Amino acid sequence: MTSAAGSYRHVSRSFAQITFTWDMADLQPHIIELATANLPAHDRIAAWREYLCRAMFKVDVEPVRDVALQARFRSLSLPGLHLMDAASSPATILRGALHVADGNDDVVVVINRAGAARVTSHGREQDLGVGEAIILSGGESAAFNRMSHGHSISLRMPRALFEATVFAADDALMRVIPAQSAALRLLVHYVCWLMHGDELLEPGLPGLSVQHVRSLLALALAPAREFGETASTRSVRAARLRAAKSHIARHCGLRSISLENVATTLNVTPRYIQRLFEAAGTTFTAFLTVQRLAQAHRMLCSPTSQHLTVSSIAYEAGFGDLSHFNRCFRRHYGLTPREVRGDRAMPVVLP
Repeated sequence: MTSAAGSYRHVSRSFAQITFTWDMADLQPHIIELATANLPAHDRIAAWREYLCRAMFKVDVEPVRDVALQARFRSLSLPGLHLMDAASSPATILRGALHVADGNDDVVVVINRAGAARVTSHGREQDLGVGEAIILSGGESAAFNRMSHGHSISLRMPRALFEATVFAADDALMRVIPAQSAALRLLVHYVCWLMHGDELLEPGLPGLSVQHVRSLLALALAPAREFGETASTRSVRAARLRAAKSHIARHCGLRSISLENVATTLNVTPRYIQRLFEAAGTTFTAFLTVQRLAQAHRMLCSPTSQHLTVSSIAYEAGFGDLSHFNRCFRRHYGLTPREVRGDRAMPVVLP
């Protein structure tokens, strides 16, 4: 695992060397990644149970009999918010009476992204379908039964922050958010971007991102009319713009990418996407062109692409006309594509 710059702290030591503690009031983001594949097979279950589940999350794990435990997780801690992206083989994760005694009553939102799952807590049992989310409390015993290999995302925040954003936590416990919820889907897109991007290295963004997550969760849990034109609405727009930019950056090399298919991906109208970019002082076409130019620049500077012609690089970056590419490239970088070859690649940051 490589270390990122700035305030990210990646952990790559053995389990026994890791202290699994964090403070959600800490203003610096922290990322931890671990997987059972990195543990010796003979003590894999014991190590995962002791150092990860009991020490870090204050839960226990019981794998299905005769099924080898396979699990991985990526954890991101932000001020007032903890996110986790995890996958595992069939197992039961239990937070019982001994764990609840620690006094932690954080609200936990679990989003089931793949596989069959059953949740028991608050005197109720609930099957969780793919794409559905459920609200739990760290202050109550709960069992999460992963009945097949699956994948989930979870959000944990202090109870007071949850109630300041939404409503009384007790009214939300074991409440299921349907997979069809547009706000929930947008929340998942935004959380995935936070978990796997580098943008949080920029000062001020961690706190703003936490506000966006809380607002999107509020919209997923309550009718939008209760919020009106508030910070929640602005957060939705910001999250959708970020999701649109991330999608464009990932797929800019496809000449088939268009305003229409980006809008379809985000389940909004093309005009809505246009307005998002206009509010940010740019256009869909301008942003797409910059991403394609950046991809071409990286290829021109890469030793592995030296065998490719400039025209081949232009087409692979998504340009359909070489003359147009040359004009745009020189206008953007102040050099022709041939002149820039051999220069050190320039990093690209989404505006």
